[in-house]
Order: sequence, then C-alpha cells, then structure tokens
Amino acid sequence: MKIIHKDQAEIYKNSDVCTAIEYSLDDKDINGAVVESNGRYPDKGRVVNLKCKEIAYIIKGSGKVIVEGQKIEFKEEDLILIESEEKYHWEGNFVMFVSCVPAWYPEQHKEVE
Repeated sequence: MKIIHKDQAEIYKNSDVCTAIEYSLDDKDINGAVVESNGRYPDKGRVVNLKCKEIAYIIKGSGKVIVEGQKIEFKEEDLILIESEEKYHWEGNFVMFVSCVPAWYPEQHKEVE
C-alpha cells in the first residue's frame, strides 16, 4: 500500500489555463493527478500519449474533449477513457482526476499539429 499526501504532490502549470497536481506513486504501472482547466488545452493543436491510456473522472464542471475528431461533451461524475495514440484536446471549465496506465511520463506525451 502507498499513500501520497497533498503536501507531497507536485504542481505543474501545463499552460495558462491548465494546472495539474501530480501524485507520484513511484510506480511505473500507474499514476494519478488532479487537473484543473479553465479554457482549452493544449492552446492549439492536439496532444497524444504514445504509451499511456488516460482515464479521467470529472469531479466538477463541464466541457468537451475532442478525440480523433469526435466531440464528446461531459459533465460532473462522467468518466472518459482515452486510448494510447489517440490525438485529443480538452475545452471547458472543470476539475478532473486523471490516472494513466502505464504511469504517465513526459517523453511519451507529444503535442501534434
């Protein structure tokens, strides 16, 4: 068992509108973060995780995610799965918990277009 307290988490400013609180488990198979977005991420184009599947639970707020050209609207308590290699971007004002399998790492996350 592991526990990561909030004071052990690291805050990352992904863009002017998107902040992530990363809870590092030091486990290559899974990780988690709380992400707050108030706009569009990324600012332009799309992003892709080359290795990780990303599952997002919407804690509060609403918005949409465009995955491979398909617009998916979401609201509080919805769950979204983005497969590895799917290109996407987020829009809206929301807070979500995101977990990635295997654990997310920057080298496999790319901005495209």
